[in-house]
Amino acid sequence: MSGIDRKIILDRRHLAKHLPNTPQRELLLQRLGAGEDTPLQVAKLSSWQVLTGTHTVFFRGYDRYGSMFTEAIGVRIDPNGSKIPLFYGEVKIDADNKYHPIPRTRPSEE
Repeated sequence: MSGIDRKIILDRRHLAKHLPNTPQRELLLQRLGAGEDTPLQVAKLSSWQVLTGTHTVFFRGYDRYGSMFTEAIGVRIDPNGSKIPLFYGEVKIDADNKYHPIPRTRPSEE
C-alpha cells in the first residue's frame, strides 16, 4: 500500500530527540552512544511519508511506513563521532493514530 490512508496526528513528544542541541538528543546519545542530526528534514519526511510511504511492517506496537530518498535526509552520529548519511525515512503510527517520523539507514525489521 502506498501512502497512509487514515487521519493521523503528529506526536510531538518524539521530535526533540531528532534535533541537535536538545536535552532529549543528548540523553539518547548518552544512553545509546549514537544519535541523529536532522533539524530541517523532519517536516519534509513527515509530509512525504504521508503521501507516498509504503507500509513495511507492524512492529513493536507501530505500523511503519517508509521509503528511500535520493538525497540524505539526516545524519546519524556514531559513538566514535563519524557521521553516516541517512537515506531512508520511516513514519511510525501507534494505535491512537499518532505518528512520528524517523530518518534511518534502512527499514525496521521484526
